[in-house]
Amino acid sequence: MSDVRAVLNRVYTADMPDLRDIEYLLSLEDADQIDELYKFADNVRREQVGDGVLLRGIVEFSNYCRNTCAYCGLNKYNKQIRRYRMAHDEIMACLDKIVSCNTKTVVLQSGEEDELDAAWLQDLLFKIKDKHDIAVTLSLGERSDQEFEMWRNAGADRYLLKIETSDKQLYEKLHPEMSFDRRVECLRKLGSMGYQLGSGCMVGLKGQTTASLARDVQFFVREKIAMIGIGPFIPHSQTECANHACGDVELVCKMTAVTRIATKNTHMPATTALGSLGNGDMRLKALACGANVLMPNFTPVEYKKLYEIYPGKRCVNEPTGACSGCMEKMVKSIGRYVDWARGDTLKSYN
Repeated sequence: MSDVRAVLNRVYTADMPDLRDIEYLLSLEDADQIDELYKFADNVRREQVGDGVLLRGIVEFSNYCRNTCAYCGLNKYNKQIRRYRMAHDEIMACLDKIVSCNTKTVVLQSGEEDELDAAWLQDLLFKIKDKHDIAVTLSLGERSDQEFEMWRNAGADRYLLKIETSDKQLYEKLHPEMSFDRRVECLRKLGSMGYQLGSGCMVGLKGQTTASLARDVQFFVREKIAMIGIGPFIPHSQTECANHACGDVELVCKMTAVTRIATKNTHMPATTALGSLGNGDMRLKALACGANVLMPNFTPVEYKKLYEIYPGKRCVNEPTGACSGCMEKMVKSIGRYVDWARGDTLKSYN
C-alpha cells in the first residue's frame, strides 16, 4: 500500500482527521498521487451519497451589504455597483420557474443588509411554503436569534453561512468589524434551531496557508456541516484584494477531495466560482473528485449581472434558469444523473 493510500485511509476512518495528514494530502504535487487522491474521494462520494447530482436553484434577491469584506465586490464601499432588492412577486416568479424545472430546493441569497425587514422575509416564506413543496435555504449572513427563529418557524429548512476561513486572525483581518466567534456562534445557534447547516471556505485568500486550510477541514467535521461549498478566490477591482492572484484550481480540487473524504456524507457543490476559472468548465473536475451538487442560477438577468461578488461569473447573460438544462447535459456527459430529490442532510445530530 502506498504512503498516500495509508494517509487516505486514516483520514477516512478517523472521527477527527489529524492535521498533519490533511496537510500532507493538500500538499501533494506528484500527478499520480493527486490522481490517487481524486479517485479515492470519488469512491467515497459514490459510497456515501451515490451517483446522483442534486440541483439547488439560486435566487440572488438583493446585493445590498453592510460589510466591508476585503475580497467581495458587494462590500459597502463599492460605489460603482448599482444596488437592487427584488420584490415578492419577482422572487415568486423565479420560484415558479425553479419548480417548473423540477428542482426541489431554492437558495434565497443576499448581501448582509441592515435594511432587510425580517417580517417581509417571513411573509415571503409563508407564500413560498403555501404555494410550493420545495426546500428553502436562506443565505443572508448574520442576523439576530429572534429573526433566525422567526424564519425557521415560517418554513425555512436550511441556512448557508460561509466562514471562508476558520483561521480567526485571518478571518478578522479580511472581515473588518466582524467577529469570527460571532460567526461560529450563529452557525451553532442555527443548528440548535433545527436548520440544516451549510458553510464553506475560499481557497487562495491573501495570508492563507495550507495549515489554515487543513483546519477548515477539521472545522467542517467538528461542526457537522451538512453542505460545504469550496471555491477559489477571484479578485475584484473594487476591493482591497484587487491585486492578489486567483486561487489555484488544483488546490480547490484537492481541498474538495480531502473534505469529501473527511466529512463523508456531506453534500458538496461544484461551485460556480470554480466553473468561472480555467480552461473549460472546471466544475466537471470537482464532480470527479467528490462534489455531488450543482447550483443553477434563477436570478433575472438584469439583477444577475449586479450580484458581482467576483468578476467574470459564468452565464450571467443567460435567460433565467437556462443553465438548469445545461447542467443536466453536463452531468450525463460524465456518466452521472440528476437526482431530483430535495437532498436533505444525511448527517445525524443525535
